[in-house]
Amino acid sequence: MPAPDLVTAELTLTGRITTASNATFLGSIGNVAVVYKPIAGESPLWDFPHSTLAHREVAAYLVSQVFGWDVVPRTWLRDGPLGKGMVQLWQESDPDQNAVDLVAADDVPETGWKQVLEGQDENGRMVALVHEDSPALRRMAVFDMVVNNADRKGNHILAMTDGHRHGVDHGLTFHRDHKLRTVLWGWMGDDLTIEERDGIDRVSEGLDDELGRNLADLLSAEEIASLAARCARLRSAGRFPAPSGEMPAVPWPLF
Repeated sequence: MPAPDLVTAELTLTGRITTASNATFLGSIGNVAVVYKPIAGESPLWDFPHSTLAHREVAAYLVSQVFGWDVVPRTWLRDGPLGKGMVQLWQESDPDQNAVDLVAADDVPETGWKQVLEGQDENGRMVALVHEDSPALRRMAVFDMVVNNADRKGNHILAMTDGHRHGVDHGLTFHRDHKLRTVLWGWMGDDLTIEERDGIDRVSEGLDDELGRNLADLLSAEEIASLAARCARLRSAGRFPAPSGEMPAVPWPLF
């Protein structure tokens, strides 16, 4: 059976993700499982222009593609049962893997993990927020810095069976002001690798070429200029930054 046309073939709703803050549905296009977020279901936000979140999700995918690291699953805009919206290929994550976790503060692994913060849980016990120390997650952290991700929760990281990590839920990205909120602070101050620096260079160069032209249909000129400036600052510093500004450093809830 030939693959369906993912842009024009019928999109059928199969369920709803009720924990999402915006209207988010499971669906299928032929035998292809997808996530569908209609623009009409976006909740107004005080700091992001209304009805732009779907466009930001697609912009994040385009930047991910230029990085070449497959952080964001294929994402596109199209019409659906509830109007135009963002559609993304569904990813079946491995329930036995957690790239980000909360552990007892005295039980943080000595190797393979990075501690982000420590605090008390609802029962008064000391716990630590940790994430794995892996090249895949480092690349996601670099991607988040470039797109200015304001909402990298632990549950927005999908741990795949083969060790790959996908990032999802990128509606709160590309703001012109510093908005980085993430659970991936474990490499703060570490030097960027050659691969990571090369990825940033590809995005910078792409903004003067096809990537820039494609983003012009999704983001404002000011947001694209801010994206270019973030790439330049990160490339010049050559290392993972520390939290800055008045914004909280991590999202809430963490997962």
